Amino acid sequence: MKPRFARFIVATLSTALLVVACGKSGPPQFPVPEVDVVVVHSQSVPLTRDVVGRLSATRAADVRARVSGVLLKRLYVEGSEVKEGQPLFQIDPAPYRAALDAAEAALAQAEANATNAHLFADRTRELKTTGAVSKSDVDTADANERSTAAAVKQATANLQTARINLGYAMVRSPISGRSSQQRVTEGALVGQGEATLLTTVEQINPIYANFDRPAADVQELRRAETAGSVTLYQGKQAEVQLTFTDGTAYGQPGSLDFADVSVDPNTGAVAYRAIIPNPDHRLLPGLFVNLRLTLGELTAFLVPQLAVLRDGTGPYVLVVGADSNVVQKRVELGSAQGDRWVVTKGIADGDQIIVSGLQKAHPGAPAKATVAQAPQPNAAGQGNPPGQAKAPGQAAPASQPAAH
Repeated sequence: MKPRFARFIVATLSTALLVVACGKSGPPQFPVPEVDVVVVHSQSVPLTRDVVGRLSATRAADVRARVSGVLLKRLYVEGSEVKEGQPLFQIDPAPYRAALDAAEAALAQAEANATNAHLFADRTRELKTTGAVSKSDVDTADANERSTAAAVKQATANLQTARINLGYAMVRSPISGRSSQQRVTEGALVGQGEATLLTTVEQINPIYANFDRPAADVQELRRAETAGSVTLYQGKQAEVQLTFTDGTAYGQPGSLDFADVSVDPNTGAVAYRAIIPNPDHRLLPGLFVNLRLTLGELTAFLVPQLAVLRDGTGPYVLVVGADSNVVQKRVELGSAQGDRWVVTKGIADGDQIIVSGLQKAHPGAPAKATVAQAPQPNAAGQGNPPGQAKAPGQAAPASQPAAH
């Protein structure tokens, strides 16, 4: 090839490339990011509230000395189950047995006097018909008869009191339940001027869980029920699930047992009480526990937790709109249901919420949406988030960073 012809070819190619380059205008175009979305629809979900409660016995009785005396011995094993009427303590009964004997003797004397007075009054009334005695003598005999009859009643009451006091010397359990430790040792003088506390018996199966709820929340739910967006359970239909402070769940659910009709002016809260089965006595009075209340049902959306982002203003989600552009929507969150948030406001039925590729999505920018596969429930009954299905043995994915 001749040098002149080669230079002509090079010049021609350079001119062509320059023309092509000049034909392009504007900045370079980037590809539209692909994101995974889930399409949400409103549905009926449980209306739950998380509160902290404290356990208490359903029945508690203080066992006290009802008569004075020296405590001789304890008749039960501390911490054991006792039955109603079971003897727990023995107070020295000797003084009360002697008082009972004296009361019996006094009653016998009163009955003898009453018998003699009755016979004398009968004879006096017979002699009155013959005129052998005066009317005054008859009246005296009748009065003496009445007085001795009243003395018999008084002696009978005194005898009954003596028997009761002797019975109180044997201190018995007023209810069935779990006994606590002995508060007074043997040999101590009890009941001297006051009813000395000897021990306590508590019934803890079932057991109460006491808690408070803000009055504002109670009123808000009632307004929502009136509006028809919430259905509240009545009475014991409301389920209570207990969780210990270390996160361990208690296996047996309880139910709502009591709701106060007034608001505490000091706290602005309403007192509530749940009743929970406790056959194994795992729950002890005085223990603080976490309670999840299922108060009814509401119409809301279930959104995967990884799709909910937060900034200084609050929670929000990113949605791929009908025009394929990303839209930021502020949401109001309810409680957590497994790996999902209950969203009560902020999104609409059929919204495509981004669950994967959040770092590539920006409000106002286009995005190509791909519907994620529905989560499969695992052994715990909770599904993996859509678009984040785990292989066996694979660790859970880290949370996506928030888009700004």
